[in-house]
Amino acid sequence: MREAISLARAAECLGEVPVGAVVVQNGVIVGRGFNSPIGESDPTAHAEIAALRDAARALGNYRLPGCELFVTLEPCAMCAGAIMHARISRVIYGARDAKTGVHGSVVDLFGVERLNHHATVEGGVLADECSSLLSQFFASRRRK
Repeated sequence: MREAISLARAAECLGEVPVGAVVVQNGVIVGRGFNSPIGESDPTAHAEIAALRDAARALGNYRLPGCELFVTLEPCAMCAGAIMHARISRVIYGARDAKTGVHGSVVDLFGVERLNHHATVEGGVLADECSSLLSQFFASRRRK
Protein backbone atom coordinates (compact mmCIF):
# COMPACT_ATOMS: atom_id res chain seq x y z
CA MET A 1 0.00 0.00 0.00
CA ARG A 2 2.93 2.33 0.60
CA GLU A 3 3.85 2.18 -3.10
CA ALA A 4 0.22 2.91 -4.05
CA ILE A 5 0.32 5.95 -1.75
CA SER A 6 3.52 7.11 -3.43
CA LEU A 7 1.81 6.79 -6.82
CA ALA A 8 -1.19 8.75 -5.49
CA ARG A 9 1.20 11.56 -4.57
CA ALA A 10 2.62 11.48 -8.10
CA ALA A 11 -0.92 11.91 -9.47
CA GLU A 12 -1.46 14.86 -7.16
CA CYS A 13 1.71 16.53 -8.43
CA LEU A 14 0.15 16.41 -11.90
CA GLY A 15 -3.10 17.97 -10.69
CA GLU A 16 -4.98 14.67 -10.70
CA VAL A 17 -7.09 13.27 -7.87
CA PRO A 18 -4.51 11.43 -5.71
CA VAL A 19 -5.29 7.75 -6.19
CA GLY A 20 -2.61 5.14 -6.77
CA ALA A 21 -2.65 1.38 -7.34
CA VAL A 22 -0.28 -1.55 -7.68
CA VAL A 23 -0.75 -5.14 -8.82
CA VAL A 24 1.28 -7.70 -6.88
CA GLN A 25 2.08 -11.28 -7.86
CA ASN A 26 3.90 -13.51 -5.36
CA GLY A 27 5.00 -10.48 -3.35
CA VAL A 28 6.43 -8.63 -6.37
CA ILE A 29 4.89 -5.51 -7.91
CA VAL A 30 4.09 -6.29 -11.55
CA GLY A 31 1.90 -3.28 -12.35
CA ARG A 32 1.67 0.34 -11.26
CA GLY A 33 -0.82 3.10 -11.97
CA PHE A 34 -2.24 6.39 -10.80
CA ASN A 35 -5.19 8.56 -11.72
CA SER A 36 -4.69 10.49 -14.95
CA PRO A 37 -8.10 11.16 -16.56
CA ILE A 38 -7.48 14.91 -16.76
CA GLY A 39 -4.02 14.71 -18.33
CA GLU A 40 -4.98 11.91 -20.70
CA SER A 41 -8.46 13.27 -21.47
CA ASP A 42 -9.67 9.76 -20.73
CA PRO A 43 -12.50 8.98 -18.32
CA THR A 44 -11.19 5.41 -17.95
CA ALA A 45 -7.72 6.49 -16.79
CA HIS A 46 -8.25 5.49 -13.17
CA ALA A 47 -5.37 4.17 -11.06
CA GLU A 48 -6.72 0.61 -11.03
CA ILE A 49 -7.15 0.48 -14.80
CA ALA A 50 -3.61 1.79 -15.35
CA ALA A 51 -2.16 -0.75 -12.90
CA LEU A 52 -4.11 -3.62 -14.48
CA ARG A 53 -2.94 -2.61 -17.97
CA ASP A 54 0.67 -2.35 -16.78
CA ALA A 55 0.52 -5.77 -15.11
CA ALA A 56 -1.15 -7.40 -18.13
CA ARG A 57 1.60 -6.06 -20.40
CA ALA A 58 4.32 -7.18 -17.98
CA LEU A 59 2.86 -10.68 -17.63
CA GLY A 60 1.75 -11.04 -21.24
CA ASN A 61 -1.82 -11.94 -20.33
CA TYR A 62 -5.05 -10.02 -19.88
CA ARG A 63 -5.97 -12.41 -17.09
CA LEU A 64 -4.16 -11.89 -13.79
CA PRO A 65 -5.15 -14.88 -11.61
CA GLY A 66 -3.31 -15.07 -8.32
CA CYS A 67 -2.58 -11.35 -8.38
CA GLU A 68 -3.59 -8.83 -5.76
CA LEU A 69 -4.52 -5.19 -6.33
CA PHE A 70 -3.64 -2.56 -3.73
CA VAL A 71 -5.40 0.77 -4.25
CA THR A 72 -5.68 3.85 -2.07
CA LEU A 73 -9.43 4.34 -2.66
CA GLU A 74 -12.37 1.94 -2.74
CA PRO A 75 -12.93 0.98 -6.40
CA CYS A 76 -15.75 2.41 -8.52
CA ALA A 77 -18.07 0.30 -10.68
CA MET A 78 -15.89 0.64 -13.79
CA CYS A 79 -12.78 -0.47 -11.95
CA ALA A 80 -14.59 -3.30 -10.18
CA GLY A 81 -15.67 -4.63 -13.57
CA ALA A 82 -12.09 -4.51 -14.86
CA ILE A 83 -10.84 -6.19 -11.67
CA MET A 84 -13.34 -9.02 -12.15
CA HIS A 85 -12.53 -9.44 -15.86
CA ALA A 86 -8.80 -9.56 -15.03
CA ARG A 87 -9.51 -12.32 -12.48
CA ILE A 88 -7.71 -10.49 -9.67
CA SER A 89 -7.85 -12.74 -6.60
CA ARG A 90 -7.72 -10.09 -3.87
CA VAL A 91 -8.34 -6.35 -3.62
CA ILE A 92 -6.95 -4.31 -0.73
CA TYR A 93 -7.94 -0.65 -0.51
CA GLY A 94 -7.36 2.25 1.84
CA ALA A 95 -10.10 4.89 2.06
CA ARG A 96 -13.81 4.26 1.56
CA ASP A 97 -15.58 6.24 -1.17
CA ALA A 98 -19.02 7.38 -0.04
CA LYS A 99 -19.92 8.67 -3.52
CA THR A 100 -18.84 5.90 -5.91
CA GLY A 101 -17.42 3.01 -3.85
CA VAL A 102 -18.70 -0.44 -4.75
CA HIS A 103 -17.51 -2.49 -1.81
CA GLY A 104 -20.47 -1.46 0.29
CA SER A 105 -20.20 2.33 0.42
CA VAL A 106 -22.82 2.75 -2.33
CA VAL A 107 -23.39 -0.83 -3.50
CA ASP A 108 -21.44 -4.09 -3.16
CA LEU A 109 -20.61 -5.33 -6.65
CA PHE A 110 -17.97 -7.66 -5.25
CA GLY A 111 -20.71 -9.48 -3.33
CA VAL A 112 -23.05 -10.13 -6.27
CA GLU A 113 -23.21 -13.92 -6.37
CA ARG A 114 -24.45 -14.14 -9.98
CA LEU A 115 -21.20 -12.69 -11.33
CA ASN A 116 -18.74 -15.29 -12.56
CA HIS A 117 -15.64 -14.12 -10.69
CA HIS A 118 -15.21 -13.07 -7.09
CA ALA A 119 -12.22 -11.38 -5.53
CA THR A 120 -11.82 -11.21 -1.80
CA VAL A 121 -11.82 -7.58 -0.69
CA GLU A 122 -10.32 -5.89 2.35
CA GLY A 123 -10.80 -2.22 3.05
CA GLY A 124 -9.36 0.22 5.54
CA VAL A 125 -5.64 -0.50 5.06
CA LEU A 126 -3.79 2.73 5.93
CA ALA A 127 -7.20 4.35 5.59
CA ASP A 128 -6.33 7.51 7.53
CA GLU A 129 -3.31 8.24 5.35
CA CYS A 130 -5.19 7.49 2.12
CA SER A 131 -8.19 9.54 3.20
CA SER A 132 -6.00 12.44 4.29
CA LEU A 133 -4.40 12.65 0.84
CA LEU A 134 -7.83 13.04 -0.74
CA SER A 135 -9.17 15.46 1.88
CA GLN A 136 -6.14 17.73 1.60
CA PHE A 137 -6.31 17.67 -2.20
CA PHE A 138 -9.96 18.69 -2.33
CA ALA A 139 -9.53 21.27 0.45
CA SER A 140 -6.76 22.94 -1.56
CA ARG A 141 -9.03 22.97 -4.63
CA ARG A 142 -11.81 24.69 -2.70
CA ARG A 143 -9.40 27.44 -1.56
CA LYS A 144 -8.50 28.36 -5.13
